[in-house]
Amino acid sequence: MARLADYFVLVAFGPHPRGSGEGQGQILQRFPEKDWEDNPFPQGIELFCQPSGWQLCPERNPPTFFVAVLTDINSERHYCACLTFWEPAEPTQEAVCAEDAAGRGEAAEEGGPGHLSPAVPGPPGQLFAPKTLVLVSRLDHADVFRNSLGLIYTIHVEGLSVGLESVIGNLLTCVVPLAGGSQKTISLGAGDRQVIQTPLTESLPISRCSVALLFRQLGITNVLSLFCAALTEHKVLFLSRSYQRLSDACRGLLALLFPLRYSFTYVPILPARLLEVLSTPTPFIIGVHAAFQAETQELLDVIVADLDGGTVTVPECVQIPPLPEPLQSQTHSVLSMVLDPELELADLAFPPPTTSTSSLKMQDKELRAVFLRLFAQLLQGYRWCLHMVRIHPEPVIRFHKAAFLGQRGLVEDDFLMKVLEGMAFAGFVSERGVPYRPTDLFDELVAHEVARMRADESHPQRVLRHVRELAEQLYKNENPYPAVAMHKVQRPGEASHLRRAPRPFPRLDEGMVQWIVDQATAKMQGAPPAVKAERRTTVPSGPPMTAILERSGGPHGSSARRLEVVRNCISYVFEGKMLEAKKLLPAVLRALKGRAARRCLVQELHLHVQQNRAVLDHQQFDFVVRMMNCCLQDCTSLDEHGIAAALLPLVTAFCRKLSPGVTQFAYSCVQEHVVWSTPQFWESMFYGDVQTHIRALYLEPVEEWDPSQVGESQAQDERSALDVASEQRRLWPMLSREKQQELVQKEESTVFSQAIHYANRMSYLLLPLDSSKSRLLRERAGLGDPESASNSLVTSSVAGSVAESYDTESGFEDAETCDVAGAVVRFINRFVDKVCTESGVTSEHLKGLHVMVPDIVQMHIETLEAVHRESKRLPPIQKPKLLRPRLLPGEECVLDGLRVYLLPDGREEGSGGSGGGPALLPAEGAVFLTNYRVIFTGMPTDPLVGEQVVVRSFPVAALTKEKRVSVQTPVDQLLQDGLQLRSCTFQLLRMAFDEEVGSDSAELFRKQLHRLRFPTDVRGTFAFTLGSAHTPGRPPRAAKDKAPSLRTLSRNLVKNAKKTIGRQYVTRKKYNPPSWEQRGQPSPEDQEDEISGGGQQPGQPGRAPCAERRPGARRDPCARPAPVSEEREPSTLTPSSALKPSDRMTMSSLVERACCRDYQRLGLGTLSSSLSRAKSEPFRISPVNRMYAICRSYPGLLIVPQSVQDNALQRVSRCYRQNRFPVVCWRSGRSKAVLLRSGGLHGKGVVGLFKTQNAPSPGQSQADSSSLEQEKYLQAVVSSMPRFADMSGRNTLSGFSSAHMGGHVPSPRARVTTLSNPMAASASRRTAPRGKWGSVRASGRSSGLGGDVGSRLAGRDTLAPPQANGAPPDPGFLRPQRAALYIIGDKAQLKGVRPDPLQQWELVPIEVFEVRQVKTSFKKLLKACVPGCPATEPSPASFLRSLEDSEWLTQIHKLLQVSVLVVELLDSGSSVLVSLEDGWDITTQVVSLVQLLSDPFYRTLDGFRLLVEKEWLSFGHRFGHRGAHTVAGQSSGFTPVFLQFLDCVHQVHLQFPMEFEFSPFYLKFLGYHHVSRRFRTFLLDSDYERIELGLLYEEKGERRGPQPCRSVWEYVDRLSKRTPVFYNYMYAPEDAEVLRPYSNVSNLKVWDFYTEETLSEGPPYDWELAQGPPEPPEEERPDGGAPQSRRRVVWPCYDSRPRAQPDAISRLLEELQRLETELGRPPERWKDTWDRVKAAQRLEGRPDARGAPSSLLVSSVPHHRRSLGVYLQEGPVGSTLSLSLDSDQSSGSTTSGSRQAARRSTSTLYSQFQTAESENRSYEGTLYKKGAFMKPWKARWFVLDKTKHQLRYYDHRVDTECKGIIDLAEVEAVAPGTPTMGAPKTVDEKAFFDVKTTRRVYNFCAQDVPSAQQWVDQIQSCLSDA
Repeated sequence: MARLADYFVLVAFGPHPRGSGEGQGQILQRFPEKDWEDNPFPQGIELFCQPSGWQLCPERNPPTFFVAVLTDINSERHYCACLTFWEPAEPTQEAVCAEDAAGRGEAAEEGGPGHLSPAVPGPPGQLFAPKTLVLVSRLDHADVFRNSLGLIYTIHVEGLSVGLESVIGNLLTCVVPLAGGSQKTISLGAGDRQVIQTPLTESLPISRCSVALLFRQLGITNVLSLFCAALTEHKVLFLSRSYQRLSDACRGLLALLFPLRYSFTYVPILPARLLEVLSTPTPFIIGVHAAFQAETQELLDVIVADLDGGTVTVPECVQIPPLPEPLQSQTHSVLSMVLDPELELADLAFPPPTTSTSSLKMQDKELRAVFLRLFAQLLQGYRWCLHMVRIHPEPVIRFHKAAFLGQRGLVEDDFLMKVLEGMAFAGFVSERGVPYRPTDLFDELVAHEVARMRADESHPQRVLRHVRELAEQLYKNENPYPAVAMHKVQRPGEASHLRRAPRPFPRLDEGMVQWIVDQATAKMQGAPPAVKAERRTTVPSGPPMTAILERSGGPHGSSARRLEVVRNCISYVFEGKMLEAKKLLPAVLRALKGRAARRCLVQELHLHVQQNRAVLDHQQFDFVVRMMNCCLQDCTSLDEHGIAAALLPLVTAFCRKLSPGVTQFAYSCVQEHVVWSTPQFWESMFYGDVQTHIRALYLEPVEEWDPSQVGESQAQDERSALDVASEQRRLWPMLSREKQQELVQKEESTVFSQAIHYANRMSYLLLPLDSSKSRLLRERAGLGDPESASNSLVTSSVAGSVAESYDTESGFEDAETCDVAGAVVRFINRFVDKVCTESGVTSEHLKGLHVMVPDIVQMHIETLEAVHRESKRLPPIQKPKLLRPRLLPGEECVLDGLRVYLLPDGREEGSGGSGGGPALLPAEGAVFLTNYRVIFTGMPTDPLVGEQVVVRSFPVAALTKEKRVSVQTPVDQLLQDGLQLRSCTFQLLRMAFDEEVGSDSAELFRKQLHRLRFPTDVRGTFAFTLGSAHTPGRPPRAAKDKAPSLRTLSRNLVKNAKKTIGRQYVTRKKYNPPSWEQRGQPSPEDQEDEISGGGQQPGQPGRAPCAERRPGARRDPCARPAPVSEEREPSTLTPSSALKPSDRMTMSSLVERACCRDYQRLGLGTLSSSLSRAKSEPFRISPVNRMYAICRSYPGLLIVPQSVQDNALQRVSRCYRQNRFPVVCWRSGRSKAVLLRSGGLHGKGVVGLFKTQNAPSPGQSQADSSSLEQEKYLQAVVSSMPRFADMSGRNTLSGFSSAHMGGHVPSPRARVTTLSNPMAASASRRTAPRGKWGSVRASGRSSGLGGDVGSRLAGRDTLAPPQANGAPPDPGFLRPQRAALYIIGDKAQLKGVRPDPLQQWELVPIEVFEVRQVKTSFKKLLKACVPGCPATEPSPASFLRSLEDSEWLTQIHKLLQVSVLVVELLDSGSSVLVSLEDGWDITTQVVSLVQLLSDPFYRTLDGFRLLVEKEWLSFGHRFGHRGAHTVAGQSSGFTPVFLQFLDCVHQVHLQFPMEFEFSPFYLKFLGYHHVSRRFRTFLLDSDYERIELGLLYEEKGERRGPQPCRSVWEYVDRLSKRTPVFYNYMYAPEDAEVLRPYSNVSNLKVWDFYTEETLSEGPPYDWELAQGPPEPPEEERPDGGAPQSRRRVVWPCYDSRPRAQPDAISRLLEELQRLETELGRPPERWKDTWDRVKAAQRLEGRPDARGAPSSLLVSSVPHHRRSLGVYLQEGPVGSTLSLSLDSDQSSGSTTSGSRQAARRSTSTLYSQFQTAESENRSYEGTLYKKGAFMKPWKARWFVLDKTKHQLRYYDHRVDTECKGIIDLAEVEAVAPGTPTMGAPKTVDEKAFFDVKTTRRVYNFCAQDVPSAQQWVDQIQSCLSDA
């Protein structure tokens, strides 16, 4: 029996002590005034009465009622029923609150405390104060409380003639039963009657209708997620405007959690004053009034359920694990059947007329029944995992979590794992684990109904029936007497609160109430105590566990065949048939991945143990240990399948004799597994064993437990330990005191002896064989932290656990130096402490144990020393000898081979996965580190694979991630230190070091690797160190210049200036470049520096450091100016003679660059003085950046509009990021539209102008002026376009209205077209679908372009039928109303731009990804293609899923999409400026792709090289930074922008295979070598940096003898001469074809560069290392013998298929070469043969196949080739294509005409791109030539060509690449010369002669005097001919 109410309290409004407007609650009276002894008065009631705060109110509100819950320190809940009514405020209260009335008014408007019904204002100025009646009780009878408080209020309001004191006294003395289903009628003495029913079972919660209401408010999915959140200990917050709803919702949620009890903070109504409780770190369930929703917004980890709005908001950082399937979906469907029974009938043709819907109360019970079933299914069989550790004096029970999860098959399930680890479940075990106690509905359900639930799963109606049965029971529990008499309680009349109350609530007479209470107490004491007999029984255990979802065991299912193999192998081992066993072993090791096979192994081994001991010979011992290790390697730290537990007795049983008296046990060889160092494993093992022994104590005949029943419940036919315990608990009260003591003692000593036994066992498995090694500790140092425990391969450790989790202060941090013994002692002590305190071992025994443990450990160490010593003497296993890798010339080994195992890395092919094939991995061999690569070479460990050499390597520079791992060696399953190296060339080395490799060697390997990967300076890279002999004299530059300056254009200009030029140089002042500030304001000379204006001299001291640095250039008449270029190809670009000598040098070298050659090909202007320049040319080449002063990352020569002066460019550049202002990079030959590129705009600039309304200001700021410059610049670009003159100003992308012009200044504004909103149907009524990228939004009417640009960007085809290659559906795509220039910019940067009209250009904002997104996407792509660790269940789907997650193909799709858009615009005659990010990443990708798609030239080998040199190298893509080449870039990591571009090219190549001269291999080759740092081409960030290091003009410098290639292009050229590997035989380009590839992700393919690998030789991109095409070796064809078969097995992922089986044409070419060699003819180059064949094919095919090409080769000569003057001829050197690409040449010109034209244009710029031609060599021979300024003499092969009027020179006679040309048109004189320093010593002085040109003087020397004379005559005659 218990009191119905403990306290009655009257709380009223009182002023706040600090005088603030809000009041506070004051307790006016409380009864009884003294606290009850068993139940003190709860604090803080006044806060909970008015949770929103105490405030006066201008109107009288109706009374309100709610129940708040307070929890005291003993976690007892007190229910506070609060009835609040309003009374007129007293004058003192009003005065206090007057000053704050205004503020309160506002609060009320914002929705302060909820006004529940329309309130009526009192007299004007009258305020009302709240007063609350509170009942405090420990019982939850809300209805009774509501009635009782209502009665007291009614008596007061209605003025009934009943004494309030007696009513309250009666209420406080009312006593009701707690449970048992009785009912009691009570009356408070006011003519009232109430009936109180008690529930049948106390343990079942009472929910009334709260659960049903909760589902109505939130819906099924939301309630399920709240349920999971509460169970997994998340914070749940309810919001509502009703306090009662909050209480109900919280009560409902708690009722759903039954049988678990919620043990964290539970506050259904939280007062406003206590809102900071919400930021507590512990979980909670709290309700808060919706008025305070704003205060809950900042909570980051709280799940907010809004009851009024029906929403549940889960923050991003919170992950609620869902219920395990299939329970989640089953529960969901049953809930929907209960809540919406008509759902099932909704589709019926003839629905039944009526459906009976349950009452709300019944529905509530049905919903609870669903959750009760759910718990029964989740926890089914939990009693089989309880360990009875003690029975007497009190039961001690532990739950074996791992076994439960393992047997339910839910180890991976996040939800159940968290539930089992939670506090609620711990309470569940201690409460319900007890074997002898009262049972309730849940116990019945989980024991007896499980089979029924399983059978009903597929029958929804049967499930529903079961739910209803359970609901009946729950309902009966709550309402045992449904037909009770109704309550009779008076209520106040309608609207009684509006009547003027006769008086305020009176003060009650305390004495009277107290007297009534005392009377009742006295009466109670006299009555006998009501003892309720508890019915206790043995709790039924129910059927044993089954998995929740019968999963198939995957590929390692328990097929009988596998188990047979395991059994056979073991019997062979024990019968001594070692060869047989060896054959089976690989199969057994594979089978042991399956659980059944592991169980089988353990059972079989048990059979071979007699009397706890089995002595084996060495071979047997090795086999058994290997199998045990294999078994254990898949055990997680939890050991959920009990495999480690079953092996534990075996590892101490199997042993071998090493020498007399020394025995080695198996445990010394199976230590390195994570499970042994997991305290939870040892605890559950210990408790399991203790339970067995305790059970044996009480069973009369001591039954032996057969340990072979792994993981099964102990012998089910006998009584389980729980049954025994239950029986003992029943008998316990009847035993005598002595007997009880005896049993307690026996149990205690049983536990104690087990503890000693386990201390021994643990020392066996934790002490390493070689105790001097501290490796074990370091390896396992993760033992306290959850990450290492969760990762089954990272061994965690004793020591670590010791150090981290508990006593860190024990000085154990440094695991290196610590002793093993101490660590193990601490680990065992901690274990002993925990289990002994939990199992109630006496403190004396515990102390004894602590003394014993160090001795046990010490003894064991001494035993091990002898074992270790003897085991050393065993003959070592023969290891295979290390294979040395092949190295490149110049590559040296930095570290010699470390013996390692290469392990599988998740790519199936190599390990013989589902694709079949041999298991090449794991392989045993060695890892080598060279100055260029990391190389593994070795052999597969699987003896059945054979002697295949496995090679895997990657360049050191490609390393992206290196991490240490602990992995198992494949042979003996030992855990070893390992390394995982991942490279951006898609190689992964996952290696385990052999035990002979010390940890210091491994560490040294890592350090060296790191040093090579990130050298301090780029000079430390392989590309530089490779040929480091070339600069013997130059000291290396300091790592960082203190003041880096533009000293000169190139360091090598002044390498030895001091020696040559005079001493005065030393005293001259050092040049310093102008500071940035000075650069901002142009110097006076600078303003006249206009190459385009008059003929002023552009160089001046401020900008031309060369002039300053080389005084000799001006003063010393002997010092000739010489070009910087070390005589690479000579410049045909002759700068006007007005240039100063120093500038001319700069110019001539700049003209050499790829950019310039290309500009001339495209006809994009010349670089000449203004006198000779044709005004008609719209663009010119400006040398304004020749000193890299305007923009460091741009090339020296830039194409700008003719009309823009150089000094204006400096100002324009300020508007753009990194000063990268718009320059022309390509011009369409057909539409003459130009493509421009630039960096993104700064805030100022055109965009800035649009964003701000410019008010007229007296003086324009500098920013404005530069913006105006920029605007003029764009205007100039637009004016330079051919058809611009005919176009009116109103031809923008779409119409506009001039209303936007606003503002006073006619400031320049551009049209804006956003690609984000879908627009209306375009002129041809096509609707543009809304896509991820949106579409073009126009400000006025929609033009044809608008719709289609948008739909193209949206990545969809429009409704009209699309064409095959992605062309727009109808020719009206681009109509005349289009802008002359589109600026493609970043949407984020153009945000807020108003669409303001300006005639000629339009902004097109697009969304592009950022570079960091490329980086993260690439990381995920790497992980998808090379996972790193074998997948649990590999499937193609998982690869595709991770590929999709990486979003790599989405980025490719976006790039192609934007590029195709730009191509369309250019093709239609509009120019495009691409201005994204900083202008060097995505801009470069887009611009390069556009040129590749638009211009067939770039799809040739030469053209692609030119494209990369121009757009990527010259325009400053930051290869060094993006590839993280040095220490400086280490933090930024690798970002594959260039690789992404190559991938895009590869996608286009796949779609148009006949359009590209190069093969896909060429792209892979560049993809590999742009990160390999083998060549210098891709090393630095810009031309400026390359010049600083002296790289740029060395690449083609003069060389002595063959040197390694420094440039990748040179390497490609050399290789192309030998093999056609880069050539695409299908090359048959269409006429001037513009490619428009499909860009949808579905059209894209994963590049095989990412996925393929060749394990026979490593990556095939270092050609010298590759084996070349396999020729059958001689010994295979013995002379005279029968011809042997030339078949060959090609293994996937081992052999390179293209090399094993080359394509037909390569094969024929090889065959030709072989035949030529056999015939004794010098073999011809493959290209010559191929060209000749192709030409012959064409000629044959011409008559009949005129129109359509009938084969690849039989296409008519393409039009563009003819127009560019292709002629094929045969000659002594072999024929090659000579493309005389001259822009002004018409297709009709004859060959001689083309030569004339070429001759004409040489004076302006390059027109020739030729490989060595077999052209007219009028005279040739060797001459020595003096190099440019400060360069040595070198012998060259000179060719005098009278036809072309040139003197060309080559490196040697057969060189095909011309090194330079001297144009005879420039020669002024040929005169005898004198030998200078460094000239050949042996030659006569008269053999020297000089050739003087307009640019410089060339010094020559022939081999003797006659040949010198001959040369002079030839040159003279050539000059006179001209």
